[in-house]
Amino acid sequence: MITVLLADDQPLVRAGLRALLDPEDDLTVVGEAADGAEAVREVARLGPDVVLMDIRMPGVDGLEATRRIASGRTRVVVVTTFDLDEYVYEALRSGASGFLVKDAEPAEIRHAVRVAARGDALLSPGVTRRLIEEFAARPGVNDDRLAPLTGREREVLARVAHGRTNDQIAGELFMSPATVKTHVNRMMTKLGVHDRAQLVVLAYETGLTRPGHHP
Repeated sequence: MITVLLADDQPLVRAGLRALLDPEDDLTVVGEAADGAEAVREVARLGPDVVLMDIRMPGVDGLEATRRIASGRTRVVVVTTFDLDEYVYEALRSGASGFLVKDAEPAEIRHAVRVAARGDALLSPGVTRRLIEEFAARPGVNDDRLAPLTGREREVLARVAHGRTNDQIAGELFMSPATVKTHVNRMMTKLGVHDRAQLVVLAYETGLTRPGHHP
């Protein structure tokens, strides 16, 4: 069972999300929060698998709450009104696993929660990569954050950044999916990130991959 916390200052939004998630056999909403501070407290108390986090809330906003939560095991999915939003990009940099727009289809929202809970794929309903391409800082000349990676790991990372699954990467690089997963896990450890979303951000920020360029 995947446990979910809903963080939004609008009760109607929380009720709508609960109505979408609770009927599913594998999803259950365990709590709600009306602002970022309450979300942080509820995550500490309930330990949910996933938080659906509104980015604009009174007091402690969703961005700061994401920073406080993302260092733990709980995955944060940012929910926003606009699909291109600099605050969403900052949330990804702060540890969010991805984001959804509020008018996303119900099936897309449920799928996003499941993907985030697994932690094994970038949460990308069509716009996450576009957002990263829009706001990723241009790489600095001496940006050496990928220095710990081997050449093979860089090849894998370039493909992760373009949304390839482990099975697809395995086929392209002639290795097993298990080996790809090992490479991904090692990269996350070396780079100090906790899921694929942060790997993608780093790939763009360091210039390993660029908008419109495909490995």
